[in-house]
Amino acid sequence: MPNIKSATKRMNLSAKAREKNRAARSRLRTAIKNVRAAESTDTAGPALEQAISLLDQARRTRLVHPRKADRLKSQLQLRVNRLTG
Repeated sequence: MPNIKSATKRMNLSAKAREKNRAARSRLRTAIKNVRAAESTDTAGPALEQAISLLDQARRTRLVHPRKADRLKSQLQLRVNRLTG
């Protein structure tokens, strides 16, 4: 345990941020899995919209690298497009 008050505060803030990031990353992974598991365009469309929204949020907060977010959005869009064609 830290002896300095500012170190204690920093530890608490880091713990809060870690939990927030873990929850956001979990939501993002679940949304991506939902798009990949979709069998029809009826289920893939809304799942894709949610995944893209979460990817954009993760990109803004640097939870994932911006180019990785772009790459994932592209891959998911291609997968949904293949379902329609």
